[in-house]
Amino acid sequence: MTRPFHLGWFLQGSSVQAWGEPWTGAIGRDWMVPELFCDIARALERACFDYVLIEDSSYVGESYGGSREIYLANGLAVPRQDPSVIATLMAAATSRIGIVPTLSTFAYPPYLLARLVATLDQVSAGRIGWNMVTGSSDYAAMNYGMSGMPEHDLRYDMADEYMGAVNALWDSWEPGAILADTASGVLVDHSKVHAADFEGKWFKTRGPLNSGPCVQGRPVIAQAGGSARGKRFAALHADTVVASVKGVAAMRAYRDDVRANAVAQGRNPDDVKILFLVAPTLGETMEEAELRRRQRKARAEAQVPQFLAHFGKITNIDFGRYDMDTPVDQLDLHTNGHQQSLDDFKRVAGKRSLREAMLAYRGNPGSVELTGTPDAVASQMAEAMQEAGGDGFLLSLGDVSRRSVAEIADGLVPALQARGLARRAYAHAQFRDNLLEF
Repeated sequence: MTRPFHLGWFLQGSSVQAWGEPWTGAIGRDWMVPELFCDIARALERACFDYVLIEDSSYVGESYGGSREIYLANGLAVPRQDPSVIATLMAAATSRIGIVPTLSTFAYPPYLLARLVATLDQVSAGRIGWNMVTGSSDYAAMNYGMSGMPEHDLRYDMADEYMGAVNALWDSWEPGAILADTASGVLVDHSKVHAADFEGKWFKTRGPLNSGPCVQGRPVIAQAGGSARGKRFAALHADTVVASVKGVAAMRAYRDDVRANAVAQGRNPDDVKILFLVAPTLGETMEEAELRRRQRKARAEAQVPQFLAHFGKITNIDFGRYDMDTPVDQLDLHTNGHQQSLDDFKRVAGKRSLREAMLAYRGNPGSVELTGTPDAVASQMAEAMQEAGGDGFLLSLGDVSRRSVAEIADGLVPALQARGLARRAYAHAQFRDNLLEF
């Protein structure tokens, strides 16, 4: 029997980031109330997706040319609303799908984050995850009163300790602590609620949480570790991993690495669900899909400065100071930000110019290119997963609209279901249980 894929959706921050894309209506005026995101969550729940991940950053980019202009003029990751608020609204609009806001360890003291996420898990009846990020931008750090970000690997050392703190807080309520016994008049068994008394090198918290327990015990942890240190972290802490690597061979190597790290740290590797980023281009016919692919490529060719600006935002590199026709291998590029992204870019670039390299890197988004009718793309996904191994796919479209989401939910997913590659119904009420179903 064919094992189905897990399916997730990677949402780029606030719904205003859909501005300028086709079929988004008046999103430039309507985005403050994120009805688009709520509609997306409903559609993906109908398609039985495991989760929606809300990506985030907490600063306005200014890496490109030392200016905020290109970011503000084009709506590149700005405006962005607090993801915990958006997650609350999306959870209220749904009943089964997992909702995963991104929250940074540098921006939230452990107690604040543990209480916030526990509350979200309660009000969603056990459907909340946390996309755990350490942060990567000095600009973001400065917004929180820091002089800059710690060194890359140190951030993960600090995050290991942070996880110890929040886990101690979530574990401060034992299962069965809430009695709600009207006969005795006792709501909570005090003997089952404990102080965390966590004290480490960087973080300290007393506890217990006053919010009460998470419905799931602990929330589902999502993580996108791509560097060697990041993959070790993900293998130890994550329930689901966001994987962004290019090509089937790289997908297989990434999965093998994470699973080996999980085993080395005493975990069952099957408990770490690895989902690869993809961006399918669909059409009713192969010809229509190919036309759409060419149209997307043409749009990409006109957006190279925006691509470079966004890439500079996550790598802290000012690509605006380089001639776009300079070969990438002649540039001295280093980052304290997203190391894996920069490494992947360099691999794709080879001896290409900066312009050509960015088009190759962003023009074919996702781990593997998927183009065709829903049935053809379902076949391509099956083939890629068979060769690479893995647990599923995380969809991230460059043209997020109700139309493009419907094409996935009502076109591609039924084709996957017909092949036994996607679930037809949720087996469980809570997020983690659905992740562990297969």
